[in-house]
Amino acid sequence: MDAIGSGARVIALVGPAGAGKTSVAEALLHAAGATPRLGSVDQGTSLGDSSAEARGRGSSTELNLTRFSWAGDNYVLLDCPGSTGFAADSDCALEVADLAVVVIPPEADRAALAEPVLRELEQRGVPHLVFINKIDKARGSIDPLLHALQPLSAAPVVDRHVPISEGENAVGFVDLALDRAFKFRDGQASEQVDMPADQGAARFHLLEQLADHDDHLLEQLLNDEAPDLKTVAGDLKRETAEGLVVPVMLGSATHSGGIRRLLKALRHDTPAPAITAERLGIAGPALEVFKVANDTSVGRLALGRVFGQPLAEGSDLTAADGEAHRAGALFGVHGGTTVRLKQALPGDVVGIAKADEVRAGDRLGIAGAKPSARSAPAARLANSALAISVKDHKDEVRLSTALNKLTEEDRALTWETSDGSHETLLRGLNDEHLSLALDRLKRRYGLEVNVGSPSVAIKESIRKAVTQRGRHKKQSGGHGQYGDVVIEVRPLPRGTGFEFIDKITGGVIPRQYIPAVEAGIRDAMAKGPLGTQVVDVAVTLTDGSYHSVDSSELAFRTAGRLAMSEALAAAQPYLLEPIAHVTIQCPGNATSRITSALPSRRARVLGMVPRDGWSRWDTLEAQVPEAEMAGFQTDVRSLSQGMATYEAKFDHLAEVTGRTAEALAQRAPEPA
Repeated sequence: MDAIGSGARVIALVGPAGAGKTSVAEALLHAAGATPRLGSVDQGTSLGDSSAEARGRGSSTELNLTRFSWAGDNYVLLDCPGSTGFAADSDCALEVADLAVVVIPPEADRAALAEPVLRELEQRGVPHLVFINKIDKARGSIDPLLHALQPLSAAPVVDRHVPISEGENAVGFVDLALDRAFKFRDGQASEQVDMPADQGAARFHLLEQLADHDDHLLEQLLNDEAPDLKTVAGDLKRETAEGLVVPVMLGSATHSGGIRRLLKALRHDTPAPAITAERLGIAGPALEVFKVANDTSVGRLALGRVFGQPLAEGSDLTAADGEAHRAGALFGVHGGTTVRLKQALPGDVVGIAKADEVRAGDRLGIAGAKPSARSAPAARLANSALAISVKDHKDEVRLSTALNKLTEEDRALTWETSDGSHETLLRGLNDEHLSLALDRLKRRYGLEVNVGSPSVAIKESIRKAVTQRGRHKKQSGGHGQYGDVVIEVRPLPRGTGFEFIDKITGGVIPRQYIPAVEAGIRDAMAKGPLGTQVVDVAVTLTDGSYHSVDSSELAFRTAGRLAMSEALAAAQPYLLEPIAHVTIQCPGNATSRITSALPSRRARVLGMVPRDGWSRWDTLEAQVPEAEMAGFQTDVRSLSQGMATYEAKFDHLAEVTGRTAEALAQRAPEPA
């Protein structure tokens, strides 16, 4: 294939899990003639969600890319996962979309599930419309759903489609913008039918909403003049592109109902790639990279959208910092397949091989152009963690390589080696996210790992000041060992750390041995009398003695360790546990349930305020011991219909006593 058609439009399919986004993608592909039959998620025949992990879970686990041509135009679909655990895979991709279709179920009591994605689209400035899927399963009027949607969006939600019902079943819809009615035909294009007699008020309300941003249309309505279809369609397109309104359409993806009307809306209402480039602040030819994929038939691909001019294989690419790259082979991605390209034309999405240093969120200038600066979406906080280890030590290098590849393609997944326990910690958004990473380790890289909860970073400090002598004297023939020190140990304010003060005068300890004394003191602090690392203490070296023959660095290091160990034991040591500052975003109807559950985790609620700009959502602030954070995500989501999210950051160390101290001491990592 030489190239993909110029000016491809990029459409993001977004919405809550279970709304049927992948089914909508399959229906669009089939209606456009890109697939010979309608793919089914339930039957495992869909082009999207074809990975082993997605098939096993029955839902999207990663961003799916498909493409089709229809009525002379080219389209790329970005099917974005709805589950919170996998949402980060779409963060950069959503930026490059010309238009987003928010797919939601028809039940009014589930309308609130759409608010997080609606607010995210508003924040990013991505034009969007709502598609009510599974309308064939709706029972009774959907007016409560349309009413519930309105406060979830900053821009007015306008009903472009309203259903035609027979009994409690929706059998078709009226397109109020076109002033036409259609009846569903299973697996076929909808049939145009006569307009119902009672839709005048609904259409006039749509026109009133559009007239809020069009003085000419408002004047026509005030004069009882009927606007022509060109005016209405033009207003709807412009106001959608500018984020002034959010149109609502409806249909049934599994039965192809309303899909061709959606196709026509995408053709007429999707902004051009140049408008998207302007929104992103792209001034010249550029490649906007939104994902790295390692698990493809051709190896690692950097996926990006081309703006401004064609991109050919071998083209020079320039990062914002001036770093030079060269585009390797180019590929078009369609589901799980790739097609080799000679070039990609402006507007299209392309996979680039051999761009090993390129990461998601990068903006690269094409053919020597210097790219304009950009701020990539911030990586989401990885709140959940697992301690993992290989079952065979020979696989440790393989594990590091595999983890590097997984975290490269998933910006919300991170890994590190803990300083205190030396555990390998895998961090993700929630338990579901981490479970997916473990599945990929096994399937892609053949690595099965031991999994456990991370050790709690318990530490200890002291209550009172102590003066202690430490003397190390040993004679075993030849040169002996001699070191003698006197230290004063006192507590410091929380979070201060460690201070070492040298007050030796008169040469009672030679200067070359002072660093050894400090090293010995630090040795003793690595594991204090309660078995954990000691923090927030000051040590002053005040006195000592030495032997001209038997003293050495080793002897004074040993003396420093002995003095510090005895001083700590006498200074009333106590345990400290890490406390996290947790910010919870939750629907207002779940606030009381969550606040009631927090005390069971020894949490202290700091306060609650309405979430700024959101409808009936709250922001909770609390301090929670890190030892109590296991399963926190699961509990918070179960108390909020799966909608609440949280961010947790280390805040401070706090004293812990009694039975809790005994239990935490047993869970503390063994110092290395």
